[in-house]
Order: sequence, then structure tokens, then C-alpha cells
Amino acid sequence: MSSLWLLAAVAAALIALLLLARVTVFEYQRGLVYKKGRFAKILAPGQYLIYRPWTTVRLVDARRRFVTVSGQELVAADGVTLKVSLAVSFEVVDPAKAVNQVDNYESAFYLAMQIAARSVIGSVSVDDLIEKRLDIAARLTEAAETPVGELGLKLISAEIKDIMLPGETRRAFAQVVKARKEGQAALELARGETAALRNLANIASVLESHPALLQLRALQQLAASPNNTLVMGMPEGTSVLPARGKTTRPPESPEQVGEVPDDISP
Repeated sequence: MSSLWLLAAVAAALIALLLLARVTVFEYQRGLVYKKGRFAKILAPGQYLIYRPWTTVRLVDARRRFVTVSGQELVAADGVTLKVSLAVSFEVVDPAKAVNQVDNYESAFYLAMQIAARSVIGSVSVDDLIEKRLDIAARLTEAAETPVGELGLKLISAEIKDIMLPGETRRAFAQVVKARKEGQAALELARGETAALRNLANIASVLESHPALLQLRALQQLAASPNNTLVMGMPEGTSVLPARGKTTRPPESPEQVGEVPDDISP
């Protein structure tokens, strides 16, 4: 009797192995459960036992993905043909919608970004596209957000990666940039010359009011230069200060020098 129970237990274990399966859903995944071919529910991360005969689990990667939308020929608002490539990122927020309603949600996302790029870039000029890339990227994100959301995805970011212009257009832009830089250099030179002339005018005005400043400035320059001898003339009638510790007396007249007192005998 015990042997029969043992055989029955082994048979039940074999049947369980054939009919049941263990499914592991990792942290970055979501599991779509289908029973008899119909979608039933979404499994969160964890381990589950499913009944093989009529239950199937499809795992979907829910991590953030980065995609490069390669360069495509577009026509800007000013008629210039160019190629623009995009760098975008998205994630799956509704696995059931992304898998059940779209044949390939990655291809659908790629196409939605191409259509949004044609719509936005076709409404701006090349100058705005180059100078206002951040604003254009924000408009692109706004334009693609709704169609991407209908795929069960969330558009996280969309940026303009590369802008490729035809050869003639590149040369024209190079000439414009060169002319702009030359104009800025000429403007800065004119500003410097104007400032220098203004300083000279101020100096001339000060010297006109105080002429002695010019002589003092010349003396400062001579004093600062080594190995120079300065000879200065004194105007007639200028008094000379005595050296320290000495006194001066006015010169005696010839008459005073030749006189002899009466009380002194020869």
C-alpha cells in the first residue's frame, strides 16, 4: 500500500512539473499574462507559478531607452534643405497598450518622432534652428508627446543632435559669420580709439588750466630715468636759499670795501 502512495506522489509531482511553470519577473520588467490567448493582467516584479496548458507570460523591458533618429532630409521654412538627427529617450509606461495595440512599438515610436521633426523643423528658418536649438527641442518634445503617449510610451527627452547643411549653405553661413566677426572687431577698435581721444581731451583741458603740471610731469619722467643730468636755469632776480647751517649777508658795495675808519691809523 505504501508503494502505491509513493508511486502516486511521484506521478503527481511529474504532472505538476509538466503543467506548472515558474516565471521570474525582474525589477526592470513587467509581465503580461495571457490566458487562452486573451490578455488577463500585468505582473509586477517577483516569482510566479503559472498553469502551462492555457497561461502564457510575456516579459516587457520597462527601462529607459535611448534612441538616435538618424539624419533625414527636411525642408526648413526658408526653403533650405538640410538633414537633422535627433537624440531621444523614452520608457514603457503601459506595457499592455504598447504590446497589444501596436505591432512593434519601437518602430512606431521612431516614425512618430520623424513626423514630429518634419512638422516642427518645417515651420522654422535655418537661422532659428541653429541659434534656438533648445527652444526647437522643447517644441519637438511637445509635438511628439501625445502620439508617443498613445503607444503606451512616455517621451522623456528629445534633443537636436546634428544639423547637416549642404556645401553651398555652409559656405554662405561661414561668410556671414566671418563678416559678423570682422564688424565686431572694427566696432571694438573704434570704441578703443574713441576712449583714447576722450582721455587726451581731458588731459589737454587739465594742462590748459594748470600749465605747471606739464613741467612737473616732465620732471617726474626725468627723475624716473637713471643716468640723466638735469641742468636748470634760474630766472634773473631769483633768490637762492642758503645751505643748511650757513648764513648769507648782502654783498658789500665797492665804496664800503674801500673806506677806512677815522680812528684807525695806517
